[in-house]
Amino acid sequence: MSVEKERRVASGWPVLALLIAATIADVALYGASIGALVADEESAFGAGTLVAAVVVTCLVVVGFAGFFTIQPGQARVCVLFGKYEGTVRQEGFCWANPFYSRSLGDGGAPESLAEVVQGNGKKPDAEPNLPKGSSATVSVRARTLNGDRLKVNDRMGNPIEIADVVVWHVEDTAKALFDVDDYPRYVALQAETALRHVASIYPYDHTGDSSDSDEVITLRANIETVSDTLREELAHRLAPAGVAVDDARLTHLAYAPEIAQAMLRRQQAEAVIAARRKIVEGAVSMVEMAVDQLSVGGTIDLDDERRAAMASNLMVVLCGDSEAQPIVNAGSLY
Repeated sequence: MSVEKERRVASGWPVLALLIAATIADVALYGASIGALVADEESAFGAGTLVAAVVVTCLVVVGFAGFFTIQPGQARVCVLFGKYEGTVRQEGFCWANPFYSRSLGDGGAPESLAEVVQGNGKKPDAEPNLPKGSSATVSVRARTLNGDRLKVNDRMGNPIEIADVVVWHVEDTAKALFDVDDYPRYVALQAETALRHVASIYPYDHTGDSSDSDEVITLRANIETVSDTLREELAHRLAPAGVAVDDARLTHLAYAPEIAQAMLRRQQAEAVIAARRKIVEGAVSMVEMAVDQLSVGGTIDLDDERRAAMASNLMVVLCGDSEAQPIVNAGSLY
């Protein structure tokens, strides 16, 4: 595994001034050598001066090739003849060894397996595009990966649709460039794999069975817990590529269309049952309160049969779906 090494380089402005001075001196050498050769064709001074001017010209041209700039949020990887020398993170106008590679070469691998094999194992009509040589300059800014909607099975085997968004940045440039072939594509593939795994270890929602406890973590009810699990999963998977995960959240969560209607009816039934339970609990307490208050002080003396009849009538009135129609008894109570 590669490890990033910090490398300090010279500021480009002093070197630029030195190269400009060398260029002026080189022009003067060319002038002196030409003047000496014109005055005396066999002048050793003129020939030596010309050779020195040519050498200075080569050094100046090579020296100008060592300039580069690093913007805020960028880093440059220094590779000298295939050997990693370090990573420059200082911003501004810099100068380094002109022989540091500006490109890390071609990967030589197709973009995806689907571009190579189509149909019954036949090659596509057009040749797949090969990835170009990756630049030695790497962005270390935060990036956002908005994942596609995936159809997966939750822990209970129900098909669901799920999507996420991942905020990440390159933390170790050496691992990102040398330990994986294409780190942005690696991040996208690992994000999809991690999301599928996390979705498969949690149920979508509580099943409503007596064995199902409210403490069970579900995708719908425990978004923060699921997001933390997804972030930890991604951090573990992306560590070999030198990528750090800043945040990971679910952006879409729903049942698959083929079972959405059935699950909606189940949720509606659960809502009706919960509402009925509340109504019954409230009605029972109200009936108890009414019967107790009527019996206080002996104002109305009810035997067990009439007490049961009153409780039954009050329960019907309080728990009924439609409004009760009162019947007034104008005759004797007995």
